[in-house]
Order: sequence, then C-alpha cells, then structure tokens
Amino acid sequence: MAEAAAVSDREQRVLGIIETARGKPRKFRDERITMAHGAGGKATRSLIEGLFVPALGGASLAELGDAGRVSADGVPLAFTTDSYVVRPLRFPGGSIGELAVNGTVNDLAVSGAQPLALSLSLVLEEGLPADALSLEVESMAAAAAAAGVEIVTGDTKVVERGHADGMYVCTAGLGLRDPRASLSPAALLPGDRILLSGPIGAHGMAIMLARDEFELDAEIESDTRPLWSAADALLDAAGRDLRCLRDATRGGVASVLNELARASSVAMLVREGSIPVDPAVAGAAEILGIDPMYVANEGVLLAFVGAESADAALAALRGPGGCPGAVEIGEVRTEPPRMVLVETGFGGRRVMDELVGDPLPRIC
Repeated sequence: MAEAAAVSDREQRVLGIIETARGKPRKFRDERITMAHGAGGKATRSLIEGLFVPALGGASLAELGDAGRVSADGVPLAFTTDSYVVRPLRFPGGSIGELAVNGTVNDLAVSGAQPLALSLSLVLEEGLPADALSLEVESMAAAAAAAGVEIVTGDTKVVERGHADGMYVCTAGLGLRDPRASLSPAALLPGDRILLSGPIGAHGMAIMLARDEFELDAEIESDTRPLWSAADALLDAAGRDLRCLRDATRGGVASVLNELARASSVAMLVREGSIPVDPAVAGAAEILGIDPMYVANEGVLLAFVGAESADAALAALRGPGGCPGAVEIGEVRTEPPRMVLVETGFGGRRVMDELVGDPLPRIC
C-alpha cells in the first residue's frame, strides 16, 4: 500500500509540473522559421499564440477554430482560408486539387457552417506540364461538385523553376452558419464523450509512401473527403449537446486533443484500444517509428458530445452516407487540467503530449 501511494504521489507531482508548464502563455523566441512551425504541433502553437495573436487579433483570434465568424446584413457566415503545398501532386486516393477543395470545405463544416463558395489561387512553377495542371483543375471541379460548393473566383501566379514543387494552391471558403450549431472549445464539460469518425493516419502515410523514400510496399490511400454531411448528421442528432468539432489534419488526432484541452482547461482521457487504425497504416507506422495519433488525416473529424446525446450522435455519424467506422474513444474530465491522458492496453496511463518537430513535412 505504501509503495502504491508513493507511485501515486510521484505521478501527481509529475502531472503538476506539466500542468504548470502548459498553463503559461506561449512565447515566440525562435530566430528563424523551420518546417516544424508548419507541422501543427508545439512550434506552430508558439508561432500563433506568441506572434500572430498578440499582433493581429488579441483574444478573439486566439479563440478561433478552423473558420472565423462574420455577419452580413444579419446573415451569419463563416470564413476560412488555407494553403496546400503537397508533394507529390498526385498520390494514392487523391491529389492536391481535390485536397484543397475538401480541406477548405471541412474547415467550414467543423465550424458548424454549410459550405457555399470557394476562391482558388494557384502558384504554378515554371515548367509544370500542362497535362498535370489540367488534371488538377478537373480534380478541383469534381471535388467541388461532390461537396456541393461553387468555385467563384481565383488567381494565378507563375514562379521560377524550382520554387514551388510544381504547384501550390491557396483557397478561401465562405459558409452559412447553421442555427443548430453553437460550437466552441469553451463549451466542453466533464463527462462529454469524444467521438472519432473513422480510422486514422491514412493520408499522412499515403503521402509518405508515395514519395518512394522508403522501401515499403503497402496499399494505403488518402482518406480525403468532404465532411459536411457528417457534421450535418451530428448537428441533427445532438443539437446543442454537440459541443465542438475539429478535423484532425496537421498534427493528427493528438494535436487536436491537446489544443482543445489547453483552450478549455479540461482533461481528456482516451482509450488506446478504441482508436481505429487500418492494419496497413499501423504496420507502416510501426516500421517507420511514427505514432499514428500524430499523423495527418484529411477526412476524419473529432466530435465532443454531451453524454446524454452521445449514443444518438454516434449512430447518426455511422448512418447512410456517413462514417461507418465511427467510434467513441474517450471522455472529457476535470483532472489533470489541460492534459491528454491515454489509457493503455495494460491498464496504465501516459501523457499524450503535443507534436514536437516535423515528422512528415508537406502533407497538406
């Protein structure tokens, strides 16, 4: 008993140290920008919270999710912007054009807004084959049609050979905020359930293997897809009990959980055995020494739902045309604040920290 108490006390001291560190405001002290600043982990958060927020937006920008809220003549709208720098341009399961449309649509969807229209700006590299450009334009058109949005304006620039990996795509998206939605990290409450829409890690792994940098032969396709139908089903089933939505892109599921735990000052407990990972993705990740929880997705969302509506929300998410692989993976708790804990298959617990560094550059 004395030994168990000692272990418990030691654990509490360690958690207390981590909690104190996470409670401190982020500062940006780096002398130069690195790839890690675009990976969605600690370096990204320090850039946003330590530089952009104080200079540009104060508290209001700090509280934003994937889209900002605006109104025009009383009409509630959501507005988002993004950039895509994928290499290679085409990969198993998708391409940069399809990804750009779906990613922008999804930023609106998880903000509780029905996507309406997109802008599209292309930065083309000198020497890009015209056939490659035509394929991406066709991919963008098809993805927009599938998502039910229009591409209403755009721009094109050409840069010197060797300066753009073939093509970069910059987007902006406009959506109509749904009256059923009242989504915010501040709405999270102890006891809320955490739902995951499907298997994780496929997009990042597909990109990595498509580069032929590793001698791995695995059939993995990107999960890129529009998510408004899933968000719509959740809003219909859970209403105001749907606290918050996020798509797990850069930095993966782990980064989303950590971001929301810090923003809402709650704890999250995730069951490791409940998190779905396709065998091919799990095998490739194990060989490469990468945790799938930190790998990017482009068709996976996390939903935080009040306990009373969790079963209905999960059933709706799994419904026709939705996400049949959706599962409940954990719950929101009070202690330890601002931390994500993982319940392992051996019955223990470990802290799931934010992403450090950039294990998989240029994946979205």
